Amino acid sequence: MRPAVFIDRDGTLVDDPPPGYIADPGKASIFPGSADALARVRALGYLLVMVTNQAGIGRGLINWDQYRAVAARVDALLGQHGVSLDGTYMCPHAPERDGECPCRKPKLALYERAGAELGIDYPRSWWVGDRITDLLPARALGGAGILVLTGRGPDYEEAARAQGFGVAADLAGAISAIAAPR
Repeated sequence: MRPAVFIDRDGTLVDDPPPGYIADPGKASIFPGSADALARVRALGYLLVMVTNQAGIGRGLINWDQYRAVAARVDALLGQHGVSLDGTYMCPHAPERDGECPCRKPKLALYERAGAELGIDYPRSWWVGDRITDLLPARALGGAGILVLTGRGPDYEEAARAQGFGVAADLAGAISAIAAPR
């Protein structure tokens, strides 16, 4: 069993300017310092797992081919820094159209699937994202969470602090906190 860093995609790893729902892989860019930070935490033995809600698919704003093309571009950008993800798990459902589903964050289905497939030690794992919904699974599964102030993070900073989650300027800052000696 190994610990993981669960990373949200849009607004956390990838810049997600309004209106959101990145459809053009040419517009996908990772935040500066993120890939190098992920390489650093991987060297400490953490698995890197992306979990992302992609309601734009369910809403008909992006299609599966566009999602896959953007995902491939993000993988390529990380690869330029020698980083690869151990797994990517995605929920395509739009709650207003599809109703509740077990895979939309903060629900646990995608995390449980990742745990079963990758052998994840949840209590030693971290959740990093720009929304409270990215962090809440840490509570249910026994890990810790850090809100990043990129993307929508500023909208959730007060709530994150009130719930005892860490806060960092960006993904690189969150990874620095995770990698710091205890």
